[in-house]
Amino acid sequence: MAATIATLLLLTVEVAAASKRPSFLLPQRRRKFGLLPAIHHSTTTPASDGGLSSTLLELRGGASSRKKGTGRTKTASLNGSSSSAKKTATGKAKVRGHTKTSIDEAPTKQSELLAKYKNILPLTRIYITMVGFTTLLGLLLGDELSQGVLALDPIRTFAGLELWRPFTAATYLGPPSIGWLMNAYYLFEYGSSLERAFGTAQHFIFLLLQITFLTSCASLLGIPFFTSSVITSMLHVLSRAMPNQQVKWLIFTVPYWTLPYGLMASDVLQSGQASSAIPHVLGIVSGHVYHFHKVIWPKMDKGEDWLIAPDFLRSRLDADYYYNGSSSSNGKGKESISNALKARKKRNGRRGKKIGK
Repeated sequence: MAATIATLLLLTVEVAAASKRPSFLLPQRRRKFGLLPAIHHSTTTPASDGGLSSTLLELRGGASSRKKGTGRTKTASLNGSSSSAKKTATGKAKVRGHTKTSIDEAPTKQSELLAKYKNILPLTRIYITMVGFTTLLGLLLGDELSQGVLALDPIRTFAGLELWRPFTAATYLGPPSIGWLMNAYYLFEYGSSLERAFGTAQHFIFLLLQITFLTSCASLLGIPFFTSSVITSMLHVLSRAMPNQQVKWLIFTVPYWTLPYGLMASDVLQSGQASSAIPHVLGIVSGHVYHFHKVIWPKMDKGEDWLIAPDFLRSRLDADYYYNGSSSSNGKGKESISNALKARKKRNGRRGKKIGK
């Protein structure tokens, strides 16, 4: 009787300790206390030992109950995780969709270039696109065939109605090179500055006048392409807007009005031929025609600005102008500033009269 009580006490201690110890130590402890049969090399096991082991397993819960317990634990953990998930108004768990990865959220280089291209001002963007198109077409056709298709030919232009030639002559820069890259940059820089200063509609009038005037001059002189003349005309108009401003050209600091002549001199030095100055001379003359009729002539007696963009063109191309002739907040702001200046001049004039009395 005492032995049985001791065995039960040991079994109780073993059950309490087993809940805090790994399961792989249990057989060793059972063998230590004589609760499990020792491992023999013989293939047969006494029936009494098997009955005792099964009885002990039933007394302490056995392996089957532990598996069930672990199953409950896993189920509870799963239920706990599912309960922490978001639920709908009906109490059902929401179905989560696929989340975007950082690769999808990060903009690619192509999208950044496309965004920069779209941010270019409209006419400048169209001009640069035409430059790229004619350059690609020239590479596909070759030098001789591109000269025959893209060059300015007065007879084929007017008699053959090949009306694209003035525009291709104004946008073709030749095959890709360092000079091509610099001229494309000048077109973008000077064209953007003019379009930003004058507005898209007025810049359209400027380009139309330049292409018309240079087409006439190039037809008389036999010049097939005059894109460099357009660049020089843009630079001349910009330089005449603030002629005395000091700017840096190469390593020199010069007045702004000398930049077109500096560009002409650099091309002459690079080519080693004086004939390279002819396109730049045409550009300076063409740019000065626009500057004279736009700025100088309206300031003279009976002068009139006949190069102003019409209302229908401004209403379509300029965002801050409406067809009825009224302007948006920017135009109203300019009008209010001019009115304030006029009122100030009137007040100053009255004070002068009082002092004179």
